[in-house]
This record gives sequence, C-alpha cells and structure tokens, in this order.
Amino acid sequence: MSSLKFSLFLVFLVIHVDTFDGSIKVNLTSSDSADKLKPVRTLSPVAVNSPVFKSVADSLFSLNLLSSFPDDLEISEYCSELLHIFGQRYVTYVNCLIPAARPVKVCQNCYSSYGSLVAMYANISADQMGPGNVSCRDSLLRSDRLMLVYQLYNNLEDLWQQSNCVHCVTNGFIGLNNDTLFFMATLNQTLTCFDKYKQGNHTELCKNCKGTYRALNELYSGMEENQTLCIDIEDAMNMTRRLWSRIFGCSFPREETVPVIAVSSFMLFLPIIFYLSSFLHSEQKKRKLIHPKRAKAYNTLMNIQDKQS
Repeated sequence: MSSLKFSLFLVFLVIHVDTFDGSIKVNLTSSDSADKLKPVRTLSPVAVNSPVFKSVADSLFSLNLLSSFPDDLEISEYCSELLHIFGQRYVTYVNCLIPAARPVKVCQNCYSSYGSLVAMYANISADQMGPGNVSCRDSLLRSDRLMLVYQLYNNLEDLWQQSNCVHCVTNGFIGLNNDTLFFMATLNQTLTCFDKYKQGNHTELCKNCKGTYRALNELYSGMEENQTLCIDIEDAMNMTRRLWSRIFGCSFPREETVPVIAVSSFMLFLPIIFYLSSFLHSEQKKRKLIHPKRAKAYNTLMNIQDKQS
C-alpha cells in the first residue's frame, strides 16, 4: 500500500506542476501583449481631469454656467425684448433689399420695412426710461467697443441716404410721393408702348412711341433740375433710354437744334457783316469828302486862267 500511495502522490505532483507552469505562461503572454498595446506616452492625472477632455454635455453645461453674470451687469428684460425686435426688423429689411437690387427698387419696395427699423432704433436710442426706470441706449449701443447695433443700423442708414430715397418717399414712410407716382405712371405708358410694337420692325415703335418717350424724358429732366430723383427713378430711366437707343435703334431728334444752328451761324457771320458794312461806309464817306476839294481846285484854276487872259 505504501508503494501505491507513493505512486499516486507522484502523479498528483506532476499534474500540479504542469498546471502551475501553464498558468505562468498564460500570465506572461497576456502581460507581454498588454505591454505591446500600451501607448508610449501616458496621460497624467492632471491632463485627464482637464476640461478639454470632458464630454460634450459637460462642456456645454460649463459654458452655460460661465455665460451668466450678476443681475446688475445683465440687460433688463425690456432691453432684451427691444433688441430682439430690432433684430427681426433688421432681417426683414435686408431680405427686402436683396431682391430689389436689380432692377433697383429699393425705395418703392422697402420703405415700409425701413420705417419700422427706424422706429425701433429710435426707441432704443431714446433717453426715455422704460419699465423699471431703465434706459436701453447705454446698455445696447455703448456698452462695448464694437457697438454692433449702432454699426449695423449706421450701414443701412448710409445705404438709404446714398439712394436718395427721401426724394421719392413721403414723410413718415407712409408711401411714395406724387412726383414719383406720376413718373412711374408715365414710365408704365412708355414701356407698354414698347411691348406693343417691339415685335417685328422697330420703325413703327420709334414712330408711335416717340410722344410718350419724349414726355418721359421731359419729366425726368425737370425732376433732375429740381433735384427730386431717387435711385429707383435714375435706374429706370437709364434702362428705358438703353431700350430706346441701343435695343430698338430709335433716335430722338431735338426740335431746338434748328434754332440753335441758326443763332450760331448768325453769331459767326456777325463780325464779317460788321467789318464789311464799316468798309463800305468809310468808302462812301471818303468820296463825299474828296468831291468838294476837287470842285474848289477846279474853280480856282478857272479864275487864274481868266485873269491871265
């Protein structure tokens, strides 16, 4: 029995040694592969805890926390509402300007939206106190170096002034004035005549539309002299003249050309007429002065001859 126990002990010992050796190899292999997979540079605990490596939700949450200031530095709800309305009217006016760029209809299409923007800016820039005795002029217009609201409004105001829309729009931005409406009506008559005769030979167009086109030119010249033109009228007249002369090949003879040529010719020949008349008058006077002298000399000679005889 002792030999049998000893044999069993040896078998158990061999099995236990193989198992222990395999476990060591497995652990070594896994550790080696782990070492190979490790990055060369490891992050320090400070870098891992940095806000840069936070999740998107955490970063947004932190930014929202940073965007809040004490109540005495924030603008009031009243001023915030005025700023919101100003932004809406600003966008409305800009959206109106883009389609009105060509052909130019800035004044006749966008005067209403511009008037609303002007009214809102007047409320922001006024000295009057709003609810809670709060003035929004300093907080919205002058609180920073950029002065964004002021710059945005100033750009659109410069555009309105350069367009001379004040000459075509009534006070208070109610509508177009009478001169502008009359010009637009005359322009529509001219363009309607163009559309009627533009097909085929343009000779009929030049003949039948000359009256309305002349009336439009005279009206434009009068408005130009009175300085009541805006960019809409200027652009419309330029396009109409281009149609008349370049596209349709029509001419517009001026009736005052003949009198101008006659007066110019008279002024040109006036010095010649003056010198010619002066020359003739001097010759005639010379003849009148010489004749008495010759007669007197002849009488004196006859008297001398009589005395000698």
